[in-house]
Amino acid sequence: MAGFRDILGHKKEVAHLEQAIRSGKVSHAYIFNGEKGTGKNMLAKAFAATLQCTGNDRAAGPSHEMNIGADELDMRQPDDITPCGVCHSCRMAESGNHPDIIFVKHEKPSSIGVEDVRTQLTQDVQIRPYNGRYKIYIIADAEKMTVQAQNAILKTIEEPPAYAVIILLTVNDQALLDTIRSRCVTLNLKPVPDEVVKTYLMEQIEIPDYQADICAAFAQGNIGKAMRLASSDDFNAIKTSAMRLIRNVGTMEISAIIDYVKEVQAYKISIQDYLDILALWYRDMVYYKATKDIDGVIFKDELRIIRETVRTCSYEGAEEVMKAIEKAKARLSANVNFDLTMELLFLVIKENIHG
Repeated sequence: MAGFRDILGHKKEVAHLEQAIRSGKVSHAYIFNGEKGTGKNMLAKAFAATLQCTGNDRAAGPSHEMNIGADELDMRQPDDITPCGVCHSCRMAESGNHPDIIFVKHEKPSSIGVEDVRTQLTQDVQIRPYNGRYKIYIIADAEKMTVQAQNAILKTIEEPPAYAVIILLTVNDQALLDTIRSRCVTLNLKPVPDEVVKTYLMEQIEIPDYQADICAAFAQGNIGKAMRLASSDDFNAIKTSAMRLIRNVGTMEISAIIDYVKEVQAYKISIQDYLDILALWYRDMVYYKATKDIDGVIFKDELRIIRETVRTCSYEGAEEVMKAIEKAKARLSANVNFDLTMELLFLVIKENIHG
C-alpha cells in the first residue's frame, strides 16, 4: 500500500498534508500543480488512502478553514501518518475499487466537459460516503476542464458537504478560474533533486550508476520520466543512435545525413527525447572544455569522444548547435517537415562542431 513514506521528494508538500490530517484541518479542495511525471497522482492516491484508512484514527473530518497555507505550515515531524495497508478501506484503495475515492473520467481526450463533472461529482457528492468518513474526488488533467465544468465544480467547492474532498491535478494551475484557485489549497510539486532520483533508480530499478546519472540528468527532476527512461529499451536505442551521429557526423556526406534522418524517423514518437540527448551531450562537451572536470560530466562513458571533440570545436560553435537543437524542437512541435528540420540541424552540427 503506497503511503506518504513512499513519495520520492516533495517533503514539504507531504508534511503539509500530514499536518492537515493531524490537526483536523483537511481542506475541502486542493490543487496539486506540477509537470507530468512529478508524482501528483501518487501523492493524491496516498493522501486519499490515508484519509480513508480505518486503521489510522488520527484523520479528522475536512475543515472549512483556509488558513493553512503551505508556506505557514508547522514543519515538525511527529508520529508518522500513513495508511495501514491492511484494513478493508486500504485494500479497496490499493485495488482501485474504493467506492468513496472517485477518479473523475472524461470521454473526450482534450477536454473535461460539464456533463462529466455533473454526473461524476456535483450530483454524486450529494450522496453520503458508503464506507469512509470522506468522499474524495480526484480529477487528473484538471486544466482540461471547460469553463462550464469549472463553474459547476465551483459551486460544490463554495458550499461543500462536510465529508467532501476535491483534488485537482494539473500541469498548469493558471488554466483554472481565479475563483477556483482562491478557494483551494495549492501545492506546487517541484522537481526532485538529481541525486535522489539517481539513488532511487539504482536501488529500485537496479541500473548501474553511469546509466542512472544519464537518466536523472535527462529527466530534470521528473521521477516519472526518469523511471520510464531507465526501463526503456527504446531510450537506450535512441541514445546509441545519437552517439553514432556524434561520432560520425564530421565525415558524413549530405546523402548519408539524409539516410540517417530516415533512421532517426523510426524514433519519431520520442524525437524530443532524441534532441534532449544531443543537447545534454553538447552541454557536457562545453562543460568539460571550460573546466576539465570529469565529475561534472554526465556522459562519463563517452569521455574519450568528448575529449577529442573539444580540441576542434569553439564555444561559439557549441552555442550555435544548442540554438539549432532548440529551434528544431520548436519546429517539430509546430509540425514543420520532419526531414527538412532534422537535415538542417545535422548540417549545423557538422559545420560548427565536427567540420
